[in-house]
Amino acid sequence: MLRLAGPLIINNLAIAGMQFADTVMAGRLGAESLAAVAVGGSIWFMGFVLALGTLMAISPIAARHYGAGNPELIGRYTRQGIYLGIGIGSVLIVMAYWTVEPLLEIIGIDPGFRGLTAGYVLAIVPGAPAIFTFLALRFTTEGIGATKPIMYASIFSLVCNVFLNYVFMFGHFGAPALGAVGCGVASAITMWLIMIGLAVYMGTGIRYRPLKLFTHVAPVRVGVLREIVVLGVPIAITITAEAGLFNAVSILMGTRGAAIAAAHQIAISFASTMFMVPLALSSAITIRVGHALGAGNNQAARSSGALGLLMCALFMTFSAAFLLVFRDAVVGLYTNDTSVTSIAISLLLMAAIFQVADGVQIGAAGALRGYKDTRVPMVINIIAFWVFAFPLAYMAAVTYLSPPSYVWGAFVIGLTISALMLTWRFHYVSSASRVTD
Repeated sequence: MLRLAGPLIINNLAIAGMQFADTVMAGRLGAESLAAVAVGGSIWFMGFVLALGTLMAISPIAARHYGAGNPELIGRYTRQGIYLGIGIGSVLIVMAYWTVEPLLEIIGIDPGFRGLTAGYVLAIVPGAPAIFTFLALRFTTEGIGATKPIMYASIFSLVCNVFLNYVFMFGHFGAPALGAVGCGVASAITMWLIMIGLAVYMGTGIRYRPLKLFTHVAPVRVGVLREIVVLGVPIAITITAEAGLFNAVSILMGTRGAAIAAAHQIAISFASTMFMVPLALSSAITIRVGHALGAGNNQAARSSGALGLLMCALFMTFSAAFLLVFRDAVVGLYTNDTSVTSIAISLLLMAAIFQVADGVQIGAAGALRGYKDTRVPMVINIIAFWVFAFPLAYMAAVTYLSPPSYVWGAFVIGLTISALMLTWRFHYVSSASRVTD
């Protein structure tokens, strides 16, 4: 489990490192730029996570076929996943250019940084076809248990993104100083570079030859696309239900002014960094469960899922303790603005409360993906995050104008409900008599 998860943990921490760098570097430009990157990043992430979840279906499919010894079928799903990723990315670009500015106005984002927010979104979205192609390749190599290439790509992307932020945000090496918009430009360029790098590596690597990924130009296979979409869309909705809640709250915070939006971004950035470890373990759980089921070993699949859940819970217990002790120092890494600091510290206290539940729910979701059980988890997360958590967050943020920490109380409720229900669901489907393909 750790051999699989280790490179994915580094991958996820590198991604979090990019978010951290974006936040810190935007913070040096002022509260408006930091708020623009926070809200603009939330809007971009909503589209990104829908594609991420859909393409994530390739991982359990590849894991099952790898366990059963069918490598050429894995290549078929990869090629169709690439077509799907390019299509989704192209649609997202068109939608962004048509809708982002009216959307920000309808939401009621503070006019002080609304223009910067729109500029950031329009700068980052041209990277969509590239990053979605990268995801199709990533989930293929992840599904066969080769996770180190993902780690190398993420480390490169972290270095590249920070350097390009330096160039385009602050205007070095002859480039214009684009501020928050430059952050989006840097991210888009990085997406294209890592996609090209991983495609070349997998196209020439010995381990991938049995998959025959790029030996011919394949026609569009409607049946294969349908299988990816049918399995992946519930995953996308499941992830979006949680990520959508966090991003919807980011947008709600944007209506309360730059200081609250900036404090929220600081707290969510650090909480997301700690979440990267159980997120990586969740992917490793999917792979281990999928390999075991593909080989017909139901007991190994159940044991892998249970072990993964325990590992997620233990790590997030450590994370919660760390936040309780060091949250003042954490906020100091991001900003010296006293109006932002006090709010961010109160939010990190709430983050410490929901850490364990967050780890357990993502671990259980990973185990269930290995069983190709995606529809019930989708319903569970919709109920937990949008029937219970979001109405409470909305009332706290908008109706009653409560302190920001009260808004974050909705995260505690939603994540706890999700963790309990998904753990029960894993116990149910992993019983040997209920294992199905």
